[in-house]
Amino acid sequence: MRKNILITGASGGLGRGMAWEFARRGRHLALCARRGDRLKELREELLAAHPSITVTVRELDVTDHAAVFEVFHSFRAELGSLDRVVVNAGTGEGCPVGTGGFERNLRAVNTNFTAALAQCEAAMEVFREQHSGHLVVISSMSALKGFPGALTAYAAGKAGVLTLAEGIRADVMGTQVKVSTMLPGYIRSESNTHEGQRRLVVDTETGCRRLAAAIEREPARACVPAWPWSVLGVGLRLLPLRVTSRMGAVARRAEGPRPRTAAADHAG
Repeated sequence: MRKNILITGASGGLGRGMAWEFARRGRHLALCARRGDRLKELREELLAAHPSITVTVRELDVTDHAAVFEVFHSFRAELGSLDRVVVNAGTGEGCPVGTGGFERNLRAVNTNFTAALAQCEAAMEVFREQHSGHLVVISSMSALKGFPGALTAYAAGKAGVLTLAEGIRADVMGTQVKVSTMLPGYIRSESNTHEGQRRLVVDTETGCRRLAAAIEREPARACVPAWPWSVLGVGLRLLPLRVTSRMGAVARRAEGPRPRTAAADHAG
């Protein structure tokens, strides 16, 4: 059993929801995110509900790469080991390419891919030293296809971490280090209601419960929730780009204006 679990981006969204799910399973938690005040509140709530577990928190901006290594190693020193690391922190900001939004798209790629690489590097250093561990990378169903508009850079970053995790898995195949990639579909959270796709969306509690259950199985890759996203994932890969382009346009009109982190289902 993976007893000590580190989750990045844990102060809100899917990260917070997964923290609750693993706490219910009796796991010790190492939680980090930019919003330190919210992390402290979460720690108090988790310990009040589950006094038998350990919850340790650190404030962390994952784009500070040196800090990622420092925080991960400090968590390991405090808990004695890290059995699972969930690379979850992310952002959903973005603009259509060529419309003057380069800085926003750069921030999206830096957070969703480059910072994820730093987290994977830090986690794998620990796992290689321990000769065991479970690396979990939170990607997205949007990683399976190029999407238009504000989703372009976001989807590209998530496609990058999907491939990154697959390469790491190939590198440690046959060892006691396992690597899983999660592809969430539409899961409602504080940062994204997915109002434009109500027939496909699940609430935060249900989504995080299914996400935690999928992680516990330690698959190479999992769409969450499995239904209908496993089927839709096949469709996304096969659909012509002109169809997904129209889908993206409809989604943007249905959702309306996007706040800075509107698509960040797992932002912390």
